[in-house]
Amino acid sequence: METAIVSITDDRQGKEAIREKIHAAGQIIRQGGLVAFPTETVYGLGADALNPLASGRIYEAKGRPSDNPLIIHISNMEDLEKIVRKVPEQARKLAEKFWPGPLTMIFEKSGIVPLETTGGLQTVAVRMPNHPAALLLIRSGGGYVAAPSANASGKPSPTRAEHVAEDMKGKIPMILDGGPVGIGIESTIVDFSEEIPMILRPGCITAKMIQEVIGEVRMDPGLAAENPEAPPKAPGMKYRHYAPKADLILVAGSKEKVQEKINELAEKAAKEGKSVGVIGTEETKDGYQYGTVKSIGTRKDAASIARHLYGILREFDQLDVEIIYSESFSESGIGQAIKNRMLKAAGHQMIEV
Repeated sequence: METAIVSITDDRQGKEAIREKIHAAGQIIRQGGLVAFPTETVYGLGADALNPLASGRIYEAKGRPSDNPLIIHISNMEDLEKIVRKVPEQARKLAEKFWPGPLTMIFEKSGIVPLETTGGLQTVAVRMPNHPAALLLIRSGGGYVAAPSANASGKPSPTRAEHVAEDMKGKIPMILDGGPVGIGIESTIVDFSEEIPMILRPGCITAKMIQEVIGEVRMDPGLAAENPEAPPKAPGMKYRHYAPKADLILVAGSKEKVQEKINELAEKAAKEGKSVGVIGTEETKDGYQYGTVKSIGTRKDAASIARHLYGILREFDQLDVEIIYSESFSESGIGQAIKNRMLKAAGHQMIEV
């Protein structure tokens, strides 16, 4: 299959020309095909969420386990009513505050949503992205677009169109190139199918921000220690995600002790003949003496770390390093989401010093 990479960022094209390109992509979705497209979080791999065959094509293209649910993307609140049984008042309040935006909410699904889209569950995950091209594509594609991240299952999520092409070229008909994304990690997921709302996946909309709007919210205990026998209620709950080819090990502790430990580990691995990568920050990168050192951003701006995380992991894939040692990050604010993604990418390998 030929994969067309279609730019929607060049201002010289004019707004109408870009709209026509996005509309053409929407027609592919209406016909049961797949289109990769930018959102504010990561690039998504979109299909008609109400077409079970189209949802099946997402799983096939990604190599994704079929019991890992997909998120349905919508462009207005009216469309939410058709795919869920009820919308709790607390969910409406969150939608008023954070939609469009990087927030996914889980509800009991209505009968029109196929089980192929929900991974066999009676619940459905829904989000309204804060990206003009994504919203136009959703409307052009019929109003309901199922879209997990547009990467091969288990690999780092794509934050640029070229990342999508690395994994999906030859597998899908079109990639809409909207340039680099703004946030760089996936949406926060809140489950409203329980009596007390529960955060299943942390993101840049934090627990504190949610509590300020609706009051009590719980963190899923599975974020700390997942039960491999439990069916996943949200993307990333059960399977290895975000992982580079290399073995990734996190090191947590004070700045000085972390640098000392990473230098020790990197030197040992290098002497064993291994190709080594190190992930540091702007504040610490010059303190590392072994391997290929990359800065993930500055600790003064956690959003910069989130934005660069998956790109850094993919850069190390290109370099074919065998082992990566990385600093860990705090669990306050968006740092919790960063640490969640890094722990999953590392297979929960972390050294405390």
